[in-house]
Parts: sequence; structure tokens; C-alpha cells
Amino acid sequence: MLQSAAPMTSQPNPLDSIRGVDTSSKSAVREAAEEFEAVFLNTMLQNMFTGLNEGGTWGGGEGSDTWQSFLIDEYARSISESGGIGLADSVERELLALQEGAR
Repeated sequence: MLQSAAPMTSQPNPLDSIRGVDTSSKSAVREAAEEFEAVFLNTMLQNMFTGLNEGGTWGGGEGSDTWQSFLIDEYARSISESGGIGLADSVERELLALQEGAR
């Protein structure tokens, strides 16, 4: 049986995206850094849209909260994948520096 989708009530933790990353693989490090940036941007964007009146882009019907969270997640991923705000670059440098320090 299908369950109804519920809106995200808690914000994701950006640090979860870099825990356990394989620092020996540069592509894995970059992917984790971009994921970190996407989660960070998602959190920022979710907070920006909190408290807006019903209607507009989201509509006011059933499920609008769920679709809002999906769209905001897609905005965050799109921003991150197209260069982002520079956070992924900093995270990538730090992860690579941690790798070098561990050797």
C-alpha cells in the first residue's frame, strides 16, 4: 500500500554528506564536496521559504509542502552542480588536506 509523502520536518545535516568519504578517490571527494554544498544550500533555501503565504508557486492544496521541499532540493542541487557558491571547492581542499595529513 502506498503511503502519503510527508514534508521534511527536520533539516538535513550537511556533515552527513562527507562522513565516510573515500579520500583516496578525487572524484569521490569532489562528489562529496558538491553534496555537502547542495545540502547546505537546501537548508538555506528551506529557511528562505519558511513562512511564505499560501499560494504562488506552491499552490495551497494538499501536498504543496512536499512539492515545495522537492523543488527546493532540486534548486539546491542545480546551483551546486553549476558552480555553486564556492563552498564545494573549500570542502574539497580540506578533505584532500586531511588525506595528506593522514599519510
